[in-house]
Amino acid sequence: MYKLHHNFRIFTKRLFLKRANYFSLPEILSIIIITFGILVRLVQYLFNRSLWADEAVLALNIVDRSFLGLLQPLDYEQGAPIGFLMVEKLAINLFGNNEYALRLFPLLSGIISLFLFYGLAKRFLERQAVPIALAFFASLYYLVYFSFEVKQYSTDVAVALLCCLMAMHLGSPKLKSDQTITFSLAGAIAIWFSHPAIFVLTGVGITSVLIRIVRREKLRLNRIAVIFSSWLFSFAAFYWLSLRSLSGNEDLMTSWEDAFPSSPFDIIWLLDAFGKFFYRPLGFQEIMDGLAIISFVVGCIACYRRKKETLWLLLSPVIVTFFAAYLQKYPFRSRLVLFLTPFVILLMAEGIDYLMRRVRSKPINIAGIVLLVVLLYSPVVDSSKLLVQPYWREEIKPIISYVKTRQQPGDVLYIFQRGEYQFKYYAEKYGYQEGDYIIGVDDLDKQDGKRHLSDAERERYQKDLDKLRGNKRVWLLFSHANVDSENEMVKTYLDSIGKQVDFFERPGAFVYLYDLT
Repeated sequence: MYKLHHNFRIFTKRLFLKRANYFSLPEILSIIIITFGILVRLVQYLFNRSLWADEAVLALNIVDRSFLGLLQPLDYEQGAPIGFLMVEKLAINLFGNNEYALRLFPLLSGIISLFLFYGLAKRFLERQAVPIALAFFASLYYLVYFSFEVKQYSTDVAVALLCCLMAMHLGSPKLKSDQTITFSLAGAIAIWFSHPAIFVLTGVGITSVLIRIVRREKLRLNRIAVIFSSWLFSFAAFYWLSLRSLSGNEDLMTSWEDAFPSSPFDIIWLLDAFGKFFYRPLGFQEIMDGLAIISFVVGCIACYRRKKETLWLLLSPVIVTFFAAYLQKYPFRSRLVLFLTPFVILLMAEGIDYLMRRVRSKPINIAGIVLLVVLLYSPVVDSSKLLVQPYWREEIKPIISYVKTRQQPGDVLYIFQRGEYQFKYYAEKYGYQEGDYIIGVDDLDKQDGKRHLSDAERERYQKDLDKLRGNKRVWLLFSHANVDSENEMVKTYLDSIGKQVDFFERPGAFVYLYDLT
């Protein structure tokens, strides 16, 4: 009996140690962080804020067009991958024309990205560094934010991670026929879901092959050629059908003109663009972006010492994207390069882990810990707040509802031009038809969004508001009204020609009721 009890204790002890070893601290932390990342994204999705201006213009294209219509250049200076648009259209056909349906695909992309990033981190980083990288990826503002916005940037991140995980296998001497077919089809399809997917496929794919060549390993060149050919053919078809019209849109390209270098030798732009990358889309502000850059540089050095192939694989998408910018083909700025954030985060985590654990100097180890805490503090705190206090942007829904419930026969409803597309998206939902409202005059394009109004703009606005004179009750609805000089001018002029009767405000949107008799 004693022997049986003793053997049972040994068995349970070994089982416990085996499980404890399997679920080590890095793995437990990673599971907690992924759960937190999912929860933050899901809660924001469920808060269901109003579509803001940029979302509304894309939503109108999706709602008003057929599947075939989405193959044509989009209205309102918009551009999005055809695959993304098709999924969005399918979502509203299945679940109705609402914010939940429109934001479902970006949400799923954001959640899936957490798992894909975890898989990539485990491949490239040591176990202790994986939770560090995950903590940044799960909590950084723009990675969270675009997971609940009707835009393709969350999908760009998911596709970039998937393409990287796939392209890494191209140089494998064990590349099989079924893998060749899978990689060919998956890469070809990915290109239609994300504009920058080709940069990741090209960068990681070519780097992976070159690594094997340098190592003098055996390559399945015929199968690699099939895979690259399928990607190239898919990209050529996609470019002809969609990207060609985008690259030829002068207004759209002009809006991103500072995202291109002025010449092939513009090194200042290169340094400036890469420095701004840590501010947006990574989201580090003021001194924090400098500290983030330091952790990235240390990570590059540490990665080169530990395994230089990893460094080139992670940097390759960044290098290819910069090359595209120098060719004036892809803007390197802000949300358009959000897909590169996973690769930079991995190198930052490598640098912080190197300072914390792998340098035999207590002061440097402590400095690494401080660097981690300082860089992670704001993202984690801010994303934690989102669990109880949602992020509001331009809450036009409660404004329209307020007007609708108080509107009287004969009332005039005037929509300030900046909120035009938001209102048009929601108009029918609140019972408004064309003719029930007036869209305000647009300002002069060259002065649009400037801090100071030109005399021509001022005169144009005043003439438009003069048309409302003589009406007893005029509702003036503002959303996306983010130019203070315009708002102040309109309010001052209204006060000079009439009397304010009512006012209602929500984050990013407001409405006045004026007596203009």
